[in-house]
Amino acid sequence: MRFQDAARDGRAVVYASIQADPLVARAAELLSTASLAERVLARAAMNGESSDPDRWRRMFPTLFGPAALVDGRRSEAILGAALAVADRGEQVRSQVRGAIVEELTARLLARRAPAAVVRRERRILFDGVPAEIHPYDVTVEVAGLGEAFDCKWGARGINADVLHQLDDARTHALDEEEQLRVSLVVFDAERSCRVRLDAQTAPHAQTSLVALEQLDALAGPARAAS
Repeated sequence: MRFQDAARDGRAVVYASIQADPLVARAAELLSTASLAERVLARAAMNGESSDPDRWRRMFPTLFGPAALVDGRRSEAILGAALAVADRGEQVRSQVRGAIVEELTARLLARRAPAAVVRRERRILFDGVPAEIHPYDVTVEVAGLGEAFDCKWGARGINADVLHQLDDARTHALDEEEQLRVSLVVFDAERSCRVRLDAQTAPHAQTSLVALEQLDALAGPARAAS
């Protein structure tokens, strides 16, 4: 088993410009230290349903004003970044949100693994097996125990292709007597993700799910399948 940079095709070039957007790094950094309530706020506001910050402040009274249970300045910064994403327009907004989830995942993983082994947009190659066209969003490349993560904005992004790609990589690694832990990171409620997973027939029993409620677990020990 070996890791390789993704091919620099047209998709990669376009997406690299999205990943390099300063808003992606700013939002991911804010979300990396956010509370669950702040992450729920960010998800709701980034969906673009309202650009009125006062509406969101009223909907999340424990994050703003006298009743705030956390530092209101951080919540304001998160709300500002989320609304900036929402203002990008539907197509660009979707790409930016995906890039934010990937960047957030990489930043959280870097708290438990050396930054040099947390990589982005990498393919995993196995002897005698055709390489996957689409790279893995985030990888942790440690000898003897690699990890591969596919990152999604919402539960609707969970589909058979994603699940097959993750499980196939895991089984190919076992064929080469290596371990590869595979995970889905979804910036959505666990219940929504479980409902979506339950409807899938593709293999996923050995694929970990890291939903909105468990994001901070990425910064801890490597997860077992759940």
